[in-house]
Amino acid sequence: MIRITELRLPLDHPAEALRAAALARLGVADAELVAFSVFKRSYDARRKSAIVLIYTLDCTLADEAAVLARLAGDPHLRPTPDMAYRFVAQAPADWRARQPLRPVVIGFGPCGIFAALLLAQMGLAPIVLERGKPVRERTKDTWGLWRQGVLDPESNVQFGEGGAGTFSDGKLWSQISDPRHLTRKVLAEFVKAGAPEEILFVAKPHIGTFRLVGMVEKMRAEIEALGGEVRFRQHVTGLRIESGRLRGLALADGSQLDAEQVVLAVGHSARDTFERLHEAGVAMQAKPFSVGFRIEHPQGLIDRARFGPSAGNPILGAADYKLVHHAKNGRSVYSFCMCPGGTVVAATSEPDRVVTNGMSQYSRNERNANAGIVVGLTPDDVRQDRGASGPVPPLDGIAFQRFWESRAYRLGGGGYVAPGQLVGDFVHGRHGAAIAREFGGVLPSYKPGVRLCDLAEPGQESLPGEALAAIREALPAFERQIPGFAMNDAVLTGVETRTSSPLRIPRGSDYQSVNVAGLYPAGEGAGYAGGIMSAAVDGIEVAEAVARRILTPAG
Repeated sequence: MIRITELRLPLDHPAEALRAAALARLGVADAELVAFSVFKRSYDARRKSAIVLIYTLDCTLADEAAVLARLAGDPHLRPTPDMAYRFVAQAPADWRARQPLRPVVIGFGPCGIFAALLLAQMGLAPIVLERGKPVRERTKDTWGLWRQGVLDPESNVQFGEGGAGTFSDGKLWSQISDPRHLTRKVLAEFVKAGAPEEILFVAKPHIGTFRLVGMVEKMRAEIEALGGEVRFRQHVTGLRIESGRLRGLALADGSQLDAEQVVLAVGHSARDTFERLHEAGVAMQAKPFSVGFRIEHPQGLIDRARFGPSAGNPILGAADYKLVHHAKNGRSVYSFCMCPGGTVVAATSEPDRVVTNGMSQYSRNERNANAGIVVGLTPDDVRQDRGASGPVPPLDGIAFQRFWESRAYRLGGGGYVAPGQLVGDFVHGRHGAAIAREFGGVLPSYKPGVRLCDLAEPGQESLPGEALAAIREALPAFERQIPGFAMNDAVLTGVETRTSSPLRIPRGSDYQSVNVAGLYPAGEGAGYAGGIMSAAVDGIEVAEAVARRILTPAG
């Protein structure tokens, strides 16, 4: 096939215009174009009055070699790359009978799911240990926090089948380098599990929570059908390490599991697990992360600002945005995990702490748009012993997060109600009786509820002072890009602290821990991913490393 890139057509073009444009670009007669398919569709909305769709097409021609030779100088025309996934190894039929120890995957979020799926597809029958519950039971527990203020620390937005990505916008794009087209493998597996086929070609594919629930169940069923096991309510509490090599796992129920090849895919909120790993001597280090608030606007405001008269067009859908501001105090402020037509959700996993995140359904038809407005922090910013020098202790970021999450719980008044403030009051630095105590035109979506207060009250600030100052400066700057962004009635809800893992578990070129052979740190929790897609790809690559180690004699 031949791939055509940068094929631009008006937003309202008729269906037949796509084939005509391909024929014109290729310079061939209609009969010579045997077939074509859309590989990617995006849009250019810089001119709101004339939004353009941008296509990448894969075309089958009667004489492809002749066309390629004739158009050799065209930078937007080349042979379609081979994107088929090929397994790095395959277990022989009698492998289970000869091998007493199977690979283990700890955690069943996006990274763990794809690590387990690939291991199962290669015939290695993995055992998955997930501390939480199956996804439908977990969904009930999550709704229990949102509707009744009742938290189950082992079954919530962070823990359980599907991981944190299940309760998100279900974004399936990433900026990672992907020379092997592993993202295509991820998308193909999602489609096989029930995702809409459009995720294979739209520029910013997403699924949404309700669809993800059913897909996760189907992927689990495939893993089990291939010989894998998924064991729920299995909380790993320790490692058995002998002479620098992993030999087994300790579980919360007191049992032990012998294991020599273990994928650690626990997610960024498995704080107790990180503490046990640190106690066991597993190498880890503090890394940067970000903190901030969730901001909510009417989705219609964002649609009009981004799409002008084309707002509401079904091809464009609900508009998103990506914003960055470099503040005078040296801090970078940026939008994070933007959820068009979504809701702000309670994402804590620990009692008496408030954590926010964003979520959308596939339809993205809720009244508000929301996004994190967060500030980047360095390890030195979160150091607990301010007089110390040298490397920042790896668990200091967790202590920092816990402090501000507990502060948010108190500011909200308890019951997992979140503290919030109108953007107008926050930007203008109003305090005390000057701040609004009732919502205006934007009603917050966070459940169990939002209590309006002063997020920057001296002595009771909801975030570090430098972060508050940077966000206060950034919001008017974002207003210049999206009119209405700093509108008085927009709502800030605090706090967003779990943008990424606050630590990294270093690994070598073979994906194993640098000081514990057989342990494969993976995904967001280990500091190697940020979002569903990058976590899934990392799971694939780590599974490949495990398969090579097990099945290659010299490995």
